Amino acid sequence: MNSHYPIAIIGSGLGGLSLARVLHVNGISSALFDLEASAEARTQGGMLDIHGDSGQEALRAGGLHDRFRTLVHPGGQAMRLVAPDGTVRMSEEDDGTGDRPEVDRGQLRDLLLDSLPSGTIHWGKKATGARPLGDGRHEVTFADSTSITTDLLIGADGAWSRIRPLVSDATPAYTGISFVETDLLDADVRHPESAALIGGGAFMSLGGGLGMLAHRESDGTLHIYTGLKVGEDWLDTIDFTDAEGAKKAVLAHFDGWDESLRALVADTEGPLTPRRIHALPVGHDWDRTPGVTLLGDAAHLMSPFAGEGANLAMLDGAELGRAIVAHPGDTEAALTAYEQALFPRAEASATESAENLVLMFGDNGIQGLVDMFTSHRPADD
Repeated sequence: MNSHYPIAIIGSGLGGLSLARVLHVNGISSALFDLEASAEARTQGGMLDIHGDSGQEALRAGGLHDRFRTLVHPGGQAMRLVAPDGTVRMSEEDDGTGDRPEVDRGQLRDLLLDSLPSGTIHWGKKATGARPLGDGRHEVTFADSTSITTDLLIGADGAWSRIRPLVSDATPAYTGISFVETDLLDADVRHPESAALIGGGAFMSLGGGLGMLAHRESDGTLHIYTGLKVGEDWLDTIDFTDAEGAKKAVLAHFDGWDESLRALVADTEGPLTPRRIHALPVGHDWDRTPGVTLLGDAAHLMSPFAGEGANLAMLDGAELGRAIVAHPGDTEAALTAYEQALFPRAEASATESAENLVLMFGDNGIQGLVDMFTSHRPADD
């Protein structure tokens, strides 16, 4: 017999967890289903800048903002922009006044996980499909041959969502940009020149359809995202089990770049991780479909060049939770209110992300970025 849950959330990323937390503090139970075997099954690396009007708003809605502040990485809002020839074009330190503090993604996820009652998350549940049962109810099947039914189904299951087909036939498309991720460990001791180049927070060097984006993690690691404007199949031409060969293949695109920048890849330790960047169409939406909705990347996957992905997912979760609380016993009214706000919010961020991709990976991306940051600075009194 199928187990039945009044509210089922597929995916326990930051968006799904934010939804469950807001529901919990308002006395509403939910169940999350995640494909990972446990909370510790996969390292949640990387830093996130959590925005005051989105990610932090979600944490406030869940009563977690004060605890979040204890996780903030001091100095993490620093920004450095460097041209391919090694010239520093902009360098700003973190003076503590910004509203986008950096935190370790894994620590933020743990904060949300630990805020939920034991048993809320069902691990090892990889969704393989879902189907409507009528009257807004749905059945979800999992790879372990089990299934559940639910009165309210939320797809928080990311880019390749198994819930999205219930409301939309849209699929993510390749944006033309691929990343290769690398790390420099214990950088201040083992890679002091690279540590000095990156600085205390975020770093970007761009030009000619290429980019090196980096940030300093809370444990002293430098995490590097090498971005290339290449065909969708380019990553398939590289044997990533051969780290030295893979580094050479990547750096072949960066001939003429300053050696200090090339060293961010050449000196990397550990594996190189390839990632194609996909996005849903800007303005992706769907008709109101009884008993089901989406949040986060399942709803509005976009390239990472507006810095909004995790923040929007968290805000989606909080706003959906608030809508459910505000419309007790009326699921359709709650989902209608949520989606009416979701669609324009997501479209605005997706538009910005797509425009930034074009700017950053144009012929002179670093100048475009300097101009953008300069234009956003407040005028002097």
